[in-house]
Amino acid sequence: MSCPFNHSAELNPAVLPLDWLLGTWQSDEPGEGSFPSITPFRYTETLHFSHVGQPVINFMFNAFHADSKKPLHRECGFIRLQPGSNRVAFIIAQNSGLVEIEEGELTGQQLTLHSTALARTSFAKQPYVRQISRHIQLKPDGRLEQTVSMALEGQPLTQHLHITYRRTE
Repeated sequence: MSCPFNHSAELNPAVLPLDWLLGTWQSDEPGEGSFPSITPFRYTETLHFSHVGQPVINFMFNAFHADSKKPLHRECGFIRLQPGSNRVAFIIAQNSGLVEIEEGELTGQQLTLHSTALARTSFAKQPYVRQISRHIQLKPDGRLEQTVSMALEGQPLTQHLHITYRRTE
């Protein structure tokens, strides 16, 4: 399933400061994943940021194991900006059964977010995620970079993922 950029709808002025995200991004080399409780891994990822004219950006992230190409993690959701401010919110549903709200700031072409709410299915795998932070920035060379940190029960906030992307569409 893809979320193509909608060329027929005009971008809502409320999300104009996020126009640099729009389109499809593909990891330019495998990203690195690690956490104290797991074996380090490498992954590839495709990001789709689109809109339909509403005051939100729609997104879908699809990650795959770098060697086996096996599907790993999927996230989809919406990005909102608080009118008249640089406050931003990601509303995210993950295929693991986790739903989260991350809030933070947009500074130029950089997003810094921290989880403010987490919910999960009653049968989600333990240990439970307790906190997530995310940093996304457009680099001067045109690449997009994302770093995700997380805390689990009994584990402090620790970098979990780091990857860079190039726009393909």
